[in-house]
Amino acid sequence: MNFKCLFWIGALLLTLQTSCSINPYSKTNRKHLRQSSQLAKSLKKFPPDHDDDSLINYGPYPVGTTNFSLRKPNYVILHHTAQKDVEQTLYTFTLPRTAVSSHYVISREGEVFQMLNDHYRAWHAGAGKWGNDTDLNSASIGIELDNNGNEPFSEPQISELIDLLKILKSRYDIPTANFIGHSDIAPTRKVDPNITFPWKRLAEEGFGYWYDEIEVNPKIVGDSISPQEFDYSRNMVLKVTGNQILENGSSRDSLTININPKIALRIIGYDTSDLDAAIRAFKLHFIQKDVNAVLTEEDLKILFNLSQKYL
Repeated sequence: MNFKCLFWIGALLLTLQTSCSINPYSKTNRKHLRQSSQLAKSLKKFPPDHDDDSLINYGPYPVGTTNFSLRKPNYVILHHTAQKDVEQTLYTFTLPRTAVSSHYVISREGEVFQMLNDHYRAWHAGAGKWGNDTDLNSASIGIELDNNGNEPFSEPQISELIDLLKILKSRYDIPTANFIGHSDIAPTRKVDPNITFPWKRLAEEGFGYWYDEIEVNPKIVGDSISPQEFDYSRNMVLKVTGNQILENGSSRDSLTININPKIALRIIGYDTSDLDAAIRAFKLHFIQKDVNAVLTEEDLKILFNLSQKYL
């Protein structure tokens, strides 16, 4: 065999080796495609076969409507991975035994890995509730952010997340209020994304709501609010009365806020069956300090302000 043949054989082997090393998930990608094909095949069969069909009194012939489409995601749920790095997360999500998945994973460097078609139902939300919806997996897109659960999120990661959210919001017409965290829908068992997540920044971009700081905490340059009647119990009513002179020179004779925290949290979407957990989840998202089950006067003002936006 001459040198020229050896050269081309070596080049071919190198090419094959390189192409195989580019994507370490080529094997699971093939399994993904097979599973998708099997799903598509079952959906194409009409009428479908079910074991309990004999229990139904079907008409003499099937009638297939032409008015249908794939599912339309209505929420985006954000997570942190709580793992060492993005490679560990990708590996975890490709193991059948873990039974967890997500539509997207974003690395600390801002690389986006899509793991599922947006129209597929990923297994990322688990047991949870938001408003009256108890099957968030069926209605949402899951995005996992590469983060060990205690560290700040990197700028490239957040920047790429915002770009992705812009596309998803436009593509599926997802309401502003429906960009939420895992801890929001599962307050008794989840704390992600962690306390450093920039929810305010996302709200400024149109992904979720944030409170109005001027209304929540007006700068007072004259008489302070007095007297105060404040009850820190679970069914509190905040009543603040007295004269206020605001920074812009205007004044208010009285400020009265009647708020039931349990109702306000439910208006936003929280499951209040465990009220302490709901309060902690609210504070993790919107207060981001002193994440406990105690609502301060300022917390109540923020809760009241936000609840009006969700009405």
